[in-house]
Amino acid sequence: MATRTAALDRFFRISERDSTVGREVRGGLVTFVTMAYIVVLNPLIIGSFADDPAHQDKFGDWLPTDQVAAVTALVAGVMTILFGLVANFPFAMATGLGINAFVAVSIVPQMSWPAAMGLVLVNGVVVLILVVTGVRTAVFNAVPANLKAAIAVGIGLFITLIGLVDAGFVRRLPDAADTTVPVGLGINGSIASWPTLTFVVGLILTGILVAKRVKGAILIGVVATTIFAIILEAIVDAGPSMGTNPKGWNLGYPALPDKVVDTPNLSLIGNVNFDAWVQVPILTAVLIVFTLVLTDFFDTIGTMTGLGKEANLLDEEGRLPNTGKALFVDGLGAVAGGAASSSSNTVFIESASGIAEGARTGLANIVTGLLFIAAMFFTPLYNSVPVEAAAPALVIVGVLMMAQIREIDFSDFSIALPAFLTIVVMPFTYSIANGIGAGFVSYVLLRTATGKARGIHPLMWVVAVAFAVYFAIGPIRAALGQS
Repeated sequence: MATRTAALDRFFRISERDSTVGREVRGGLVTFVTMAYIVVLNPLIIGSFADDPAHQDKFGDWLPTDQVAAVTALVAGVMTILFGLVANFPFAMATGLGINAFVAVSIVPQMSWPAAMGLVLVNGVVVLILVVTGVRTAVFNAVPANLKAAIAVGIGLFITLIGLVDAGFVRRLPDAADTTVPVGLGINGSIASWPTLTFVVGLILTGILVAKRVKGAILIGVVATTIFAIILEAIVDAGPSMGTNPKGWNLGYPALPDKVVDTPNLSLIGNVNFDAWVQVPILTAVLIVFTLVLTDFFDTIGTMTGLGKEANLLDEEGRLPNTGKALFVDGLGAVAGGAASSSSNTVFIESASGIAEGARTGLANIVTGLLFIAAMFFTPLYNSVPVEAAAPALVIVGVLMMAQIREIDFSDFSIALPAFLTIVVMPFTYSIANGIGAGFVSYVLLRTATGKARGIHPLMWVVAVAFAVYFAIGPIRAALGQS
């Protein structure tokens, strides 16, 4: 046993990174718990039930939710394990939020589902080429330290907002003539629901455990809050939300399941083609791929920068070791996601929860990945963990990542404004890429206008121009007569 532990230590460099096998296992488990919702959420975004084909493609076809759930768990598990083995970082992978919605809402109405996933696959191939040629790594290293810190803070606020929204603590207000406020507290300015109360209880409990430096604080908080939720639901019978019950449980239902094991349906693997190039004008297909690449490219760079800083893995120059290997595996995630019809897979910001629990190496990824693969068979069991029980972990991690703000030089406004835009645009637009783009473009413009252009890395100019095009993609498409 000691020999095996020593081998693990050497391969993953656990002691070298001041960690232990126990911390890695615990961190991997916590990361899975905070990410497991993607196996439930992704099918709701790109899939449909047979009696409610909400996301039909141009030809009236749809992806069955059970099949989407199975491939989502499988690809996430395989890619997370591969990332851990190749890059040796505790950064788990799964279907990227934002890209999956873009595919379902903007791409699929123009073509078939297999053709849309073909474009996702092409996006992955392009990203891989950028990695192999060194372009992606060079851009990653060209980002100034102040913006890297801002990216980490922005991601912290972003995942905090995700947690608050998922728990129902923050909700979008219905359109009304008498208000211009887009979001509010709970329902009518009140917590007003048992699930949201569960989130509050979990947040306070987890906060106390973290403040007292209890080992496994986040994991204990999630498990304890889930138990509380199961007991509470047995008493109050709040029921699931299902889009019609605002006081119900959002994702995952806190009740003991009728069955624990179920056989996964993996029929969607390989259900992909490249007919998009004939189903839509070539220029339209090119613009779609451009948008996918830019989003995929910078979501990953931003996420890895933030996670690397949080885990203290960056070197003295603020660079992440093995960046090329990490970005290559991330590119493979886009290819695998397209080939399996789960949508592009990428590094997940929720990995910060496992890092906060002590994870520092790829061993944590092995744990997370195996749990994802097991999730294919145990969907009824992990569905018993409501998102309201996992959301407190996201808020706690947001607090921890906020500490990076001390590294930003706010005394120089040519740095302060780009950093600020990077931080606030992420949560306010629900996009890491948008925040990075706003920061990069404003950084180049302000530094140039204040006579500091010489200190701007040439690649920052290229990226800023690319983001300017990205932000203007709508008018560009309209000017070219593309829908």
